[in-house]
Amino acid sequence: MAKRFSVSEYTDGILAGNRVLLSRAITLVESTLSSDQALAQQVLDAVLPHAGRSVRVGITGVPGVGKSTFIEALGLHLVREQGRRLAVLAVDPSSQRSGGSILGDKTRMNELAAHPQAFIRPSPAGRSLGGVTRSTREALMLCEAAGHDVIFVETVGVGQSETAVHGMVDFFLLLMLAGAGDELQGIKKGIMEMADAVTITKADGGNEQAARRARREYQNALHLFPLAPSAWSPVVTTSSALSGAGVPEVWAVIEQYVQQTQASGYFQRHRQEQNLHWLHETIREALETRFYARPDVATHLPSLRQQVMDGRKSAFGAAEELLGL
Repeated sequence: MAKRFSVSEYTDGILAGNRVLLSRAITLVESTLSSDQALAQQVLDAVLPHAGRSVRVGITGVPGVGKSTFIEALGLHLVREQGRRLAVLAVDPSSQRSGGSILGDKTRMNELAAHPQAFIRPSPAGRSLGGVTRSTREALMLCEAAGHDVIFVETVGVGQSETAVHGMVDFFLLLMLAGAGDELQGIKKGIMEMADAVTITKADGGNEQAARRARREYQNALHLFPLAPSAWSPVVTTSSALSGAGVPEVWAVIEQYVQQTQASGYFQRHRQEQNLHWLHETIREALETRFYARPDVATHLPSLRQQVMDGRKSAFGAAEELLGL
């Protein structure tokens, strides 16, 4: 059985940048055991004054876009050229079905994973999206307290994970491939609207002209959307993770966004709104968990479920009956 540390041991270790204790603390917040959750909450409360001092970047992309290669290239630029301390976290709602791909991503990010100023953490397998996003957000806070001043939150699955990640980051980066005429038809409008920047990847090996054409088409498409509350106009760039071309420029765009939104006051307001969102999300999840854990609900639910499935009772009526127990 692994040793159980005290709140002060976790806190002191995290603030000192101890990677082992940081990993153990993240495992603690991922645990569903009530005793672990209680201890995790004490650790989070203790490190909270030291969190919040990073740039949080959400990264998503279409299949085949080369996301892990791009993340490693940008990450290495940050830790080597910028002297940054980077943490890479993942949100993977698909892990319940497929086991997810972040562990594969981690093995593909060999250089970055080995760098002393980088920390890569996969999302827990077999958790609901709500559970994964909550633990990812708490892991983000722990990484900030440990001194990581840039946090990448990667979406590994697709669908609702983009919205969840957008709700916990400062800047949202969408990775796309050249051939924009085709991809613009398939990409969800909602994901495009969330993007603060789009980067056309794999602009190398004779693909540069197609990447430049895609850049123009995406820039034109983004101009059709209304201006975001941040008053920031999304930027489209091209990059090659293999040659490194365009990778520093992506970070320069992110820095420009941070400077502009901090100067306008939007950056801090957005963080405050996210904190309130997570308060309400946490309440909703806790109420739902406690509701289904009640013995009387567990007793009546199977029969009511069957009645709803058979059309003998409406979903609304069944819900009212359960809520009235």
